[in-house]
Parts: sequence; C-alpha cells; structure tokens
Amino acid sequence: MLTLLLAATIAHADPSLQATADLDLGRQLLTDKNADGAALSLQRCIDRHPPATVEADCQWELGWAHWLQTDWPGVVTAWERVKILDPDREGLDDYLSQAHATIDMQTMLDKSRATAPKTFVSAAPAGATLHLRATGDCMIGTDFPSGQLSPGDGADIFADVTDWLSDADLTVGNLEGPLCDRGTTRKCRADAKPGSCYAFRQPARYAAYYKAAGFDVMSTANNHAGDFGATCRSRTEELLDQQGIGHSGRPGDIDSRTVNGLKIATIGFHSNRNSHYTLDLDTAAQLISSLAADHDIVIVIFHGGAEGSKAIHTPQGTETYYGENRGDLRAFTHAVVDAGADVVIGSGPHVLRGMEIYKGRLIAYSLGNFATYGPFNTRGYGGIGAILDVTVDRQGAFVSGRILPTKQVGEGVPMKDPEAQAIDLVRTLTAQDFPKYGVAVAQDGSIAAR
Repeated sequence: MLTLLLAATIAHADPSLQATADLDLGRQLLTDKNADGAALSLQRCIDRHPPATVEADCQWELGWAHWLQTDWPGVVTAWERVKILDPDREGLDDYLSQAHATIDMQTMLDKSRATAPKTFVSAAPAGATLHLRATGDCMIGTDFPSGQLSPGDGADIFADVTDWLSDADLTVGNLEGPLCDRGTTRKCRADAKPGSCYAFRQPARYAAYYKAAGFDVMSTANNHAGDFGATCRSRTEELLDQQGIGHSGRPGDIDSRTVNGLKIATIGFHSNRNSHYTLDLDTAAQLISSLAADHDIVIVIFHGGAEGSKAIHTPQGTETYYGENRGDLRAFTHAVVDAGADVVIGSGPHVLRGMEIYKGRLIAYSLGNFATYGPFNTRGYGGIGAILDVTVDRQGAFVSGRILPTKQVGEGVPMKDPEAQAIDLVRTLTAQDFPKYGVAVAQDGSIAAR
C-alpha cells in the first residue's frame, strides 16, 4: 500500500522530483532485497531523463539491483554509464571489474563446454602420482599500518620450514593480502585504532621470499585480496608471474600446469564475488566440471567460514561472521568433489579444522594460520598451524597423507612445532565433526581413510 501511495504522489510531481522519488523508492526496495521492484523503479528514474547527478545515482543503484538479480550484462551497462557521468565514484572501478570478470568467466565456461572432448584420456604414465604440500594463510608483513614488517625485512621468515615446503611436487598456500607498493585502501584510515580495521599490503619485494620458500601456486581468493583495490590485485598477479608462482582467485584466473606427466588445475574460491564464488554451487560445479574434463587432477583452495578460536568446528549449514554469509562449507566441498575436484583445501577461520575423505577425495576444512606476521591473533589456536602433506594417484584419489605440525612464534614467524599440537587438534576435531568419514590421524601425524 505504501508503494502505491508513493507512486500516486510522485505521478503529479515535476520530472526532476519524480526521478528523485523513484531513486529513493529504488533504494528502499534494495534495502528490502526486492531486486525486481528496485530495478523497475530505478529504470523509471532513468527514463525520466533527470539531471546527470541524479541519473548517476540511479544507474549506480540499478547496477546493484542487477547484481542481486545476477544480471551481469545489466550491471555492466549501468555502471559503464556511471563511469561517464561520475568517473570518480568510490568503488566503481573495483566493482565494475568484478562484473566484467564474472561475464568473462561465464564466456569461458560456455566456450569450454562447447569445445571440450567427450572424454579425457590421460597422457600421464601408469602409476604416476602427485605429492602435494599445502598451507593455510600467509601474510608475512604489511606496510599498512606502519611498523608491521617482519624482522630482517622478511627474507628469513620461512627459514625453519623451507625444507618442508620445498620437498614436494607441488606446494600451494593462501596469500592473505596483496603484494604491492602502491594503491589506496577504502577499508581503513591510516590512523585507524589497532584492531578496529584490517587492511594488508605486503611489499612487492616479498614475492621473491615466497618463491625461495618453495611455493608453486598461491590462492588469491580471500577477503584481503582487494584491500588496496584492483590495481594492487593485478600487480600481485604480475609479481607472482615474475617469480614463476601460479595463482588463482579472481574470476577466470586458474592455474594449469603439468607435473610428473599429470595435468593439474588449481582454482581458488571465496565467499565474495571478487573471486570464484563459494556461495554459487551451480557455477562452482560447472567450473570444476570444465576443468576436470581436461585435467588429471583438480585442486580446490577455498577461503570461507567463521573466524576465531570459537570457529574450530565445522558446523552443518551456513556459517556467518559479523552478519556476512561465509558459506555452507560442507555443501560446497561435496559439490565440487561431485563435479570432479580431487583435493579440497580450506582456510579462512584462522584456526585448524577437521578433515574427511569424501568419495575417495581428501577435504581439509581449514589449515589455519601458517605465516601471519603482525596484526593477526596468533594466541592459542590461532598460533597452531600445519603443512598438509598428501599424495594422490593418477585419478586424484587419496593415497596417503601426513600432518606436519607448525606454530608461530613472536609476532608470527612459522616454525616446526616439536610439541606437534596440530596433530592432536586435527585428530580431535575430525573425530568430533566427521565421525563417519573423517580421516584417522596417527601419533606421528600420518593420516589414512577409515
């Protein structure tokens, strides 16, 4: 009734006032998550040919209505118009690039489906295996805010664990924050109170330290990838490329390589559309299916779930954190395995979680903090990490594995943990959360299917 009364009132107003009323109504409908109604009201605003400032606002909000409708061409059309009318609008470039990337990814999926062979015949030799090592979150020092760079400028931060990282066919991790020397952040002010806001920017020179430590592929799918804008995210990919480190996270960005004659794809997911999206299970399954069609092994790295010491368990259903949907991780991991994923590695909660074998494939729900220097909480469970050692066969099925226990000392330097806390923690969490299909964890950290 309120909407009808408002529509009747604005019908008698002059065009400029009518457009403004349409804009206000559209914003209210967006707040109510009524995307269809908002799109109609905002399009009506535009059709009234209002002043440029009003049109820019209407086009901006119309883009968000189309975003809720997952109408990506509509998003791009609206925001390209905003780029003409108000090119300096805050957030425009970042969100517009996400929309373009999503369209590009769908085009890639359509092309992949059309050109994929009916079946994939592996060229790998009989008996070929992949020996993989994986870590959780890595952020080895940030120059924002000042005073958070690691000792010795970070050059030796991985010294105690480099032998564990480099002793594998492939080593992967989650790069928690960009590598960049420029860009600006909209998340935090330079004078923000410590602990009130988190925006990371690792110096560009740190890329070489990841290479020296033994990392081969890094996921950039996480809530800090865009801390300093699209420019820094692109720069991160450039720096990793220069070091010969693969990367995946931004929609359409997928690492593909051949190891031991096995063709391997690694793809990063996050609970935000700035990355391959954990909340869209259908599209995630399409992506994995397209990769499995021409790869021997597909590795999924995801960033999701609630955060903190209370988040050590993997719940049934959707997780939220400060009101943000962080995904139904059991549903997501099973969906990607059903679609063809072979190893699924989680991070995001900043603590370790349990592991299970689903359809012969290993799922590690969180490898926790590995090398998180500076503003991270590394007390208690937050300081206990692990390097996951796993071997899979030519078809991607789990063969064997081991938990290599680590801890962080000082402000966040990764070290081998002689107390092996990670082994006991993963064993306990797995038994509690995955009593039927959880891995068995021996005293030495070796893991096996039950």
